[in-house]
Amino acid sequence: MSAEPHPSLPPVRLHSDAELARDALVAPLFARAVRLARWAGPDTRVDVGGELVPQQLAEAVALLGLDAADEDSPGHAAQAWRVAVDTGLVDVTEPEEDVEGGGDGAEPEYGTAVPGEDLALVSGGAPGDVLDLWLAALDAVLADAAVPDLDDLVDAMDAGGEIDFDRLDWNPQREADFLDGVLANLYLLTVTEGGAGDGPVPLPVLAASMIVPDDMGDPTDAVLEQVSDAMMRLDDQFRQLEPIGLVEFRPVDEELMTEADDLSDTVIEDDEDVSRYGMVRLTPLGLYGVRARMLEAGVEAPALGELADKGADALLDAVSFYSEDAAQAEIEQWLAGRELPAAVAELLAAARGADEAAPLRRLRCQQALTPAGREAEPAVRAVLDDPELGGLARVWLAEHGVGDVPAPDPEMVLWLTVDTIAAQLAADGETEELPLLMRTLTEHHNEFFEQVWRVEHPATAYVLEAMGRLHPDKKSSKEARKAAFKARSRRP
Repeated sequence: MSAEPHPSLPPVRLHSDAELARDALVAPLFARAVRLARWAGPDTRVDVGGELVPQQLAEAVALLGLDAADEDSPGHAAQAWRVAVDTGLVDVTEPEEDVEGGGDGAEPEYGTAVPGEDLALVSGGAPGDVLDLWLAALDAVLADAAVPDLDDLVDAMDAGGEIDFDRLDWNPQREADFLDGVLANLYLLTVTEGGAGDGPVPLPVLAASMIVPDDMGDPTDAVLEQVSDAMMRLDDQFRQLEPIGLVEFRPVDEELMTEADDLSDTVIEDDEDVSRYGMVRLTPLGLYGVRARMLEAGVEAPALGELADKGADALLDAVSFYSEDAAQAEIEQWLAGRELPAAVAELLAAARGADEAAPLRRLRCQQALTPAGREAEPAVRAVLDDPELGGLARVWLAEHGVGDVPAPDPEMVLWLTVDTIAAQLAADGETEELPLLMRTLTEHHNEFFEQVWRVEHPATAYVLEAMGRLHPDKKSSKEARKAAFKARSRRP
């Protein structure tokens, strides 16, 4: 028996679309893009490529309240304009040709820009419409962030004006894939149980997750240098991604870069503030954005609550591989709004089966029924004689203090023992707690191993082999191995 494949990522708890849309609208870069789109009109002039002409760019800087004396302000305004154009908040008509005026008195030719149809969605659309616009803006910002420094870009251009990618050592697709990989790792570190959660991730940890092989012990000097280079690249990229609302970012302390020519030469002491090396966390909007991009790429990235309108079979199949807390949260949302007796009957029906995933489905079904009140009793009683669910039903009735519950026959007890251990192995593997569970389930059965190998359960031999490895009592583990051999011989 082998475990079913797990979903590629743990489920994420997302904010509501309404909350996320509000976050999108106040993200500085998106808010600037919206403001410029509302400002655009018949007198707005653009060059080839849809960029604002210098005079208009200066007006945009003033409109956005940026400091005209700051040399970065025109770049911030130009970026906001590009986002407005790329998202359809602004419609641009470029000039037919790039004419600078040739001394003959001709006026330079410019294109025009007006508010796009999608601008109306900002104030009049549904939250999902706003989020779609924000995702388009995110795509544009990520594309910009994957481009190297402009000075390097200019130096790498050959005499014909084409980019010499070999000299630049820059592959556009490779850079985009690297940034997507970084965001995927940050997402995983955020949603994994025991991971960062709502807290920030140190930049060295994130860079190392992309560079250092999982099976490497102490990183070599060459690998540390790659991690250092990746940190500095990410430091620049996260500075660009923060204004769109994707991340909260604390940059690398500039003093560190003056203290060492190469960050790979520095050693992080145990008592040193690791935040000096940069800290980053995905915002709630960032979690939504990265998940949306992964879904588009075909990655399975579940979200809590998305199973609320699915059947019990889909629910149990999915939560079988969630952590216990995540499974409980998903189950509670599924139960909300349903008539409990009918929902319990549906869960019990979905828990049946002889396939490899069935033991874990029954474990999650039992978890789902735990908080149910006495109104679930009729549906539970209805499966008392079911060979697969009868043991589960008796456990639930006993936990809820229900009387006159018939005792299970020996075969049902043995079957339930095998099913329970198979479910635990599927859920968590060979944990430290499993041997104790095995001892508890077998210590009151003097002839347990002489009988259990005959149990008609698909996982009998698999469970007995695990008990042979893990049972804390040496005599019992030896008996388990013998029983496993008999079970295999009886049912290959």
